Amino acid sequence: MTAVLAAAALLLGTGCSSGEDGPPTGGRSAGSPPAASAPSGSPTPPKPSAPPAKGAVAVVSTLTEGLKSPWGLAALPDGDLLVSSRDEGTITRVDGETGAKTVIGSVPGVAPAGEGGLLGLAISPSYASDHLVYAYFTTESDNRIARMLYDERRPAGQQLGAPDTVLRGIPKGTVHNGGRIAFGPDGMLYAGTGETGDTGLAQDEKSLAGKVLRMTPDGQPVHGNPSADSVVYSYGHRNVQGLAWDRDKRLWAAEFGQNTWDELNLIEPGKNYGWPNTEGKGGRTGFVDPVAQWSTADASPSGIAVAAGSVWMAGLRGERLWRIPLAGAEPAGDPQAFLEGRYGRLRTVLAAGGDKIWLVTSETDGRGTPEAGDDRILQLEVR
Repeated sequence: MTAVLAAAALLLGTGCSSGEDGPPTGGRSAGSPPAASAPSGSPTPPKPSAPPAKGAVAVVSTLTEGLKSPWGLAALPDGDLLVSSRDEGTITRVDGETGAKTVIGSVPGVAPAGEGGLLGLAISPSYASDHLVYAYFTTESDNRIARMLYDERRPAGQQLGAPDTVLRGIPKGTVHNGGRIAFGPDGMLYAGTGETGDTGLAQDEKSLAGKVLRMTPDGQPVHGNPSADSVVYSYGHRNVQGLAWDRDKRLWAAEFGQNTWDELNLIEPGKNYGWPNTEGKGGRTGFVDPVAQWSTADASPSGIAVAAGSVWMAGLRGERLWRIPLAGAEPAGDPQAFLEGRYGRLRTVLAAGGDKIWLVTSETDGRGTPEAGDDRILQLEVR
């Protein structure tokens, strides 16, 4: 696959005011409107089961501390975790019970700069037989996705095989590199990308920037994609850093806004999510409005996870964890904030089974105010 030259990362005057570089601020979030009622005269469909409108969060434990610029998080079959360091280009294994850390290796070719570096991680759906770890990372020329053999029999620090690139040519920038990857319920690999600060790329269906991508584990377009020869699944995105599926296999994505609204979107193939023509709920024909939106000071969303019937969304600038209860494809209540300012910037959320989630802080990314112990992985109990 021919590499695409990186788009110029032109940071518009206020183009990242709600992004990762914004100062921590307080404020209230705008809630989502209630779901529309059925048309008059038509039978009222049964409402999908929903969690309570109000939830709760308890910090069960701090699994580990002292992580440097953590970004991606993935769970191994035995319950241990792999975490990437954006700026150091390393992957560390964290014991899921004791929190003990072991660097398993470095990813060759990572070129950290600005918001780029070693970003998202994913475990192969066939990990039990192939032992492959997938990573999204920034190089000198592009963003790309590669897979590596993880051989636990080798010495610590040398357990990663050479990267096998499955997709290259995702435009890179100083900002808005996206970076989240995840395998969906269909066994396909999904990736959230950013438009690198070049807003026009989001509406360019030939570009891989400002998109949600869907591909086979080998990086090839999938039957059912909007275009048979393209991995582009949806477009019109500014900077997608959160991907998660609910129990009905719907795909949700969190997205950075610019000056006004951050977004939670329900992703459907071939749909246009509006950037840069709209930000938040514009109600314009041809564009999909977000399911929920937030003031940019309250969120700057990164990772998301679905647990206990709700989407849980990490906020960087907002320094809080958002809960969005779901009733099918609609919110069952207003978004609710937890842990506000308690742990600083929050980067990644990962479902840990049942009512548990893992939460990764992001105070050592150059935009936080690190304290002793930063950065850390917390285990939360949620409802």
